[in-house]
Amino acid sequence: MTQKKELYKCNFCGNIVEVIHAGVGELVCCGQPMEKMNEKSQEEGLEKHLPVTEADGQKVKVTIGAIPHPMEEKHFIEWIEIETDEGCFRKFLKPSDKPEAEFAISTTNFQVRAYCNIHGLWKK
Repeated sequence: MTQKKELYKCNFCGNIVEVIHAGVGELVCCGQPMEKMNEKSQEEGLEKHLPVTEADGQKVKVTIGAIPHPMEEKHFIEWIEIETDEGCFRKFLKPSDKPEAEFAISTTNFQVRAYCNIHGLWKK
């Protein structure tokens, strides 16, 4: 059974699907079951992936890694999202961008996720 906000990836073609309505069916792509992407919340290895947040009034700046994550053609942060009771907001990044995003929100209650094209899904 799938749950809202879960992410699934096809290990054959690389498609990524986010569940927006939970269901009991199995997600399939390229003729095989898609793999659920688990959110990581502790650093592993040398790269820095955990989101770092700075709140300033009604603005939150999110930087990926205490030491900024590399943003290279073959290894980069694809997107950063913030979820509040007001909704979910996502910024997509390119390899030439900085691994950061700013969001205008009116609450101090939020969660942040980021996706690295090599090391997967990270949450703070």
